[in-house]
Amino acid sequence: MEQRPLGDTPRSRCLFYRRECDLPAVVDPPELGRIVMRAGSVWALTTPSSLGQAVKAHMQSKSVRLGPILAHPRSNRWTFLIAPDLPENDTRLFAELFRLNVSVCRTGSTIALPSPTASVGAIRSWIVPPRNTFRPSGRVVVAAIRAWAEPAPRRR
Repeated sequence: MEQRPLGDTPRSRCLFYRRECDLPAVVDPPELGRIVMRAGSVWALTTPSSLGQAVKAHMQSKSVRLGPILAHPRSNRWTFLIAPDLPENDTRLFAELFRLNVSVCRTGSTIALPSPTASVGAIRSWIVPPRNTFRPSGRVVVAAIRAWAEPAPRRR
């Protein structure tokens, strides 16, 4: 669970996301302290948490650098923030991911980020927090999803 630094507010967290991590985050609505961003320069892949854990472990086992990953404990899902390098209109890819219960947040989608407010913080938290502008290639994360989701070889 992430710890809230003294003085961390939705506004200060949002500024950190924007300045240090190049995430186009805004506080919306201000009275709730929810932090969101519109996908464009950053996309996301949202998976069931069990698949997300396997993908993270697979990437680590292959020494692939991890980017920001957030958890949605209530819905039991993980979101990988990625570089927007997946084909924009590849219906086969999106159908393949859909069958694995993976959704792609493409340009224009809204992505909610963890906020330090108590009500929002219980809804989202960082598994791997952003520390800079790095995001892995979407193709690399999809390859890890495919590697984990490949059916085991049948034994005769």
